[in-house]
Amino acid sequence: MEWRLDIPYFRWLFDPLFRGELRRLEPPDRGGRFPWWHPPQRMDPTAAGVLGVLAMVAIAFGYLNGLFSQTLAFAAEQFGSSDANQGVAGSVVRVGVLLALVLIAAADRKGRRRMILVCTVCGCIAAAAGAFAPSLPWLALSQLVARAFSSALLVVVGIAAVEDMPAGARAYALSLIALAGGLGAGICVIALSFADLGVNGWRVLYVLPLLALPLARGVARRLPETRRFAAAHREVSLRGHGGRLFLLGASGFLFSVFIAPASLFNNRFLRVERHFSGGRIALLSIVTGSPGTIGVVLGGRVADARGRRLVGATTLLLGTAFDLAFFFVAGWPMWIASLLSSIAFGASVPALSVYGPELFPTSLRGRANGIITVTSLAGSAVGLLLAGWLADRFDRIGPALAILSVGPLLFALLVLLRYPETARVELEDLNPEDATSP
Repeated sequence: MEWRLDIPYFRWLFDPLFRGELRRLEPPDRGGRFPWWHPPQRMDPTAAGVLGVLAMVAIAFGYLNGLFSQTLAFAAEQFGSSDANQGVAGSVVRVGVLLALVLIAAADRKGRRRMILVCTVCGCIAAAAGAFAPSLPWLALSQLVARAFSSALLVVVGIAAVEDMPAGARAYALSLIALAGGLGAGICVIALSFADLGVNGWRVLYVLPLLALPLARGVARRLPETRRFAAAHREVSLRGHGGRLFLLGASGFLFSVFIAPASLFNNRFLRVERHFSGGRIALLSIVTGSPGTIGVVLGGRVADARGRRLVGATTLLLGTAFDLAFFFVAGWPMWIASLLSSIAFGASVPALSVYGPELFPTSLRGRANGIITVTSLAGSAVGLLLAGWLADRFDRIGPALAILSVGPLLFALLVLLRYPETARVELEDLNPEDATSP
């Protein structure tokens, strides 16, 4: 048998997996059951091709989203900034979500493909401006613009994936995109070793996004407009969708109140309270973060096959508990807590992030998810301000995060009590406005 997978950029990753299955000389689905690495429902060539391209784009937004958080501790050290000042800077950067809202809403008018290309190119260029920042406020302002493009890119890529995937593979698709985004974030972590070169070493990380610009041409050639956006669809307003919008917006706010400061102050905690070097921080992030891919893959597959709600709520609670423990222990227990947190939070990503694109009709999907992004970033800003203020009062980061951990606990409660189950349900059944063409 001769065969070739039509998966752009990542064919090398799936070739060995398919080869192993084909050598078994058994029916590919074996009575409806697929291998663990395969989505619960078969994809057509268009969906597989789109997923490959979107995963490549995800590497870019993974790097851009982690760039400021990873370098802030080193930039603040050069500029002599306190924990409170870092919290303010992190909040300022997240104000860029207001520009992101405009970009995401434009995807409902101009199309998903065009906005993905615009945000990829402009995000990389804006990020590079951080290499020339003379102070922390200037760095924050430059990355405000970059974060706007990367935040919009994250949302529109998720929408594009959900619109082109079969009903039984939407969470799986987002899990692969999350893995690719994690790879981008991992590249940023590995590059953190440049910070050990000297007082200005952290600036090198802001130049690296320019290396992604040549890829934009290949993405433009291979990425089509999503089938659901290209098809005739009704234009609808936000009226009648306020309940779902409030539910997901409140959830994003509650989660971000904790996860944003936990991420932003992670390196500060390791550098100041545990006396880690840049290289050692990178080592811990790689060793304990890489196994998170296991959680992402399993979380996406189980969420498609068994349902989103139980997977999402359970992994959210476990991830919060382990992440909080990380800031209260030292030595090898700290590494174990970071490892378990990475796996648990990784599993929650595809199970919960799929709700945003699923619960709104095509013509409203961008605007609604843009508003949800704004509320999530508002939660980030509030969490960062509170964490910075509390950390200065306690003179430690751990107690501040313990107070803020009530956010994800309330989020998990909402998932169990108020979220609908959407696994293996067509988007047109979830959104009757799209069931008939205008």
